[in-house]
Amino acid sequence: MRALFLAVPLAACVAAAPALAAAADSTAKAYPTKPVRFILGQATGGGQDIISRALALKLSETMGHSVIVDNRPGAAGTLAAAIASKAAPDGYTVLIVSSTFSINPALYKKLPYDPKKDLLPVTLFAKTPFILLVHPGVPAKSVKELIAYAKERPGELNYASGGVGNSGHLAAELFSSLAGVRMTHIPYKGTGLAMPDLLGGRVHILFNSLIQALPYVKRKQLTVLGVTTTHRTPLLPDVPAIAESGLPGYEFSSWYGLTVPAGTPRPIIDRLNAEVLRVLKDPGFRQQLSSDGSEPLGTTPAEFGAFLSSEMKRWAAVVKSSGMRVE
Repeated sequence: MRALFLAVPLAACVAAAPALAAAADSTAKAYPTKPVRFILGQATGGGQDIISRALALKLSETMGHSVIVDNRPGAAGTLAAAIASKAAPDGYTVLIVSSTFSINPALYKKLPYDPKKDLLPVTLFAKTPFILLVHPGVPAKSVKELIAYAKERPGELNYASGGVGNSGHLAAELFSSLAGVRMTHIPYKGTGLAMPDLLGGRVHILFNSLIQALPYVKRKQLTVLGVTTTHRTPLLPDVPAIAESGLPGYEFSSWYGLTVPAGTPRPIIDRLNAEVLRVLKDPGFRQQLSSDGSEPLGTTPAEFGAFLSSEMKRWAAVVKSSGMRVE
C-alpha cells in the first residue's frame, strides 16, 4: 500500500514533465514581452559601453522590445555582477561581462557573488585588441624606447586605467612585469573618465580598447606605440604589435559576453543566444563592429562557459605572479 502511495505522486510528476517543458518553450517563444535590461560595470564612453549599446540597439530592432543599457560602474565590474546575480532569473536582466569578469576571482579575496554558480553563460559575442597610448609629451616613439625611458625613471611615469582590476590595469601590469619597469597606477571610475587627463598630459600612459581610442588616434591627439594582440590590426596597419616591437611574449585582448542570473530557464537562454547570434550574422552589424576594431564572434552557452573557465585559470596565474590583490 505504501508503495502505491509513493507511486502516485511520482507518476504525476512524470506526467507533468512534458507539460512543464511545453510551457517553458512557449514562454521562450514569446520572450521578450517587455524591455530587457543590460547591466554593465563600466561608465558611459568606455569600450564595453560602446559595443554593448550597439548590440542593445540592434537587438531592440530584432526582438521587438527595447533593450536598455544600465551602467553600474565600480570595483572592476563586481558591483554590476552582484546586482545581476540577485536579479530575477527570467531573462529580463542580462549582465554584459568583459575580461575583468575572469580576472576578478583571483584579484579579490571575497566577491559578493559566485562567478561560477550565480551567473550562467549565454554567448561570447566579440573581442577587441587594446592599444598602448601615450601622451605626445612622452618622448618615446616605440615600445623599446618607452621601456628604456621608464627604466631610467622608475615610478615617475604614471598610467591610467578604468579602475583597480580593470582590463587596462591588467594590461599595464602585464607590460610592466614582462618589461621589468615600475610605473605608478592612477585608477579612474572608467576609461572614459581617464581620457581627458591623458589628453591633458596629467597622466602619461593608457592601455585602452581600440574601439574607444581609435577616434583620438585618427585625430593624432595621442601617440599609439603598439597593439596588444600578437598581430597587427587592419585599422592601424602601420602600428606594430607590442610583442614584435620590443616586448616578446606580450599578448592581451578584451572580450565581451552575455550572462544571466542562475535559475534562468534554459529555453530563455537558448532564445537569447539565438537572437544575439542572428544579430552577429547581420553584415551591417558585423561591419559596424569591424570598423570600430572589434571582431564579432558568437558561441554556444557551453562554449562560452568553457572559455570562461580557461580564462579564469589563465588570469589566476598572472595575478598570482604579479602579487596583486584587492581587499
